[in-house]
Amino acid sequence: MSGIYIHIPFCKQACHYCDFHFSTSLKKKEEILDAILQEIVLRKADWQEEPVETIYFGGGTPSILSNSEIETILQSIYENFSVVNTPEITLEANPDDLTKERIIALAQTKINRLSVGVQSFFEEDLQLMNRAHNADEAWQSLETARTYFDNISIDLIYGIPGMSMDKWQQNIEKALTLGVPHISSYALTVEPKTALASLIAKGTIPMPDDGEAHEHFLQLMQLLKQNGYVHYELSNFGKPGYFSQNNTAYWMGKKYMGIGPSAHSFDGVNRSWNISNNTLYLKKIQSGILPSEKELLSLNDRYNEYIMTGLRTMWGVSLQKVQNDFGEKYLTYLLKNAQKYIQSLQLVIENNVLKTTAEGKFFGDGIASELFMVD
Repeated sequence: MSGIYIHIPFCKQACHYCDFHFSTSLKKKEEILDAILQEIVLRKADWQEEPVETIYFGGGTPSILSNSEIETILQSIYENFSVVNTPEITLEANPDDLTKERIIALAQTKINRLSVGVQSFFEEDLQLMNRAHNADEAWQSLETARTYFDNISIDLIYGIPGMSMDKWQQNIEKALTLGVPHISSYALTVEPKTALASLIAKGTIPMPDDGEAHEHFLQLMQLLKQNGYVHYELSNFGKPGYFSQNNTAYWMGKKYMGIGPSAHSFDGVNRSWNISNNTLYLKKIQSGILPSEKELLSLNDRYNEYIMTGLRTMWGVSLQKVQNDFGEKYLTYLLKNAQKYIQSLQLVIENNVLKTTAEGKFFGDGIASELFMVD
């Protein structure tokens, strides 16, 4: 197994664009944390032989936990699983949680990578998204964190309505000034049933413009390439040696285990996911039952996932692997359907590997879906 993902389903407040599973009520926090510890033990038998290379606290907002709560979870993982000598242990954190005292205390724990949800260094953007932090907290937390942590990633969102090209460039340049070695950047997307979708429907906020988002993305690629970042996955840029080991394992199709409400797992053949309901999750765990559903992936499912993840990364889709793992029928189908994208210079075949070009990257997910094998 490459990694363990722990989903902490709590946030101080709801961001307008978020459709992840979380609660803004902390009433059941102690119970959920106890259940997470119980789930770790319940899953021990199935995964015990697999060495753990990465541990990732996601959410929600994992930095809402105290350091002692984080350490208790880590201690349980170390007691129940075989963890490698130098695992990558990431904590997703919001800038408002990262005071100087907190950062110093975190540096004393096993956490060795911070993923900081900055999203923007501008006040008006943070307010539009209903973020819990302000622009000054974003800057200050990172300035301090750089003193105590070497491996830091930040999130930035582009395609925000009203964001000029100049303002987006300033966001990127602020990140470069801070010297963070990893940047994850996403287009603002409107998910159903979110506050953002409701505000757009009412006309309070304009719909994000795909054309603007594409321009922002091209500028991001150019600036980060000039500054020594490798664009190793559609939304991820890292300095050499600073790629996210946790996320890279997902894209490489390695096994991983998800702990906590709504967390997903993959054992190499089956995909499973925990129930996205804190109360039902607690009930099941307290009865000694894993609160998960399982799906056996068909050959088509596995092929489609490989195409999707491969085209998102710099490693691309190995034509040899397609032939070996899925057979001649799938390879022929792939090459036939890829032809128009090769002709439009959005895909290219290099060393028997199919990849997106710079022009095709932004449209990678759409292109991948056109190459899927449908039942």
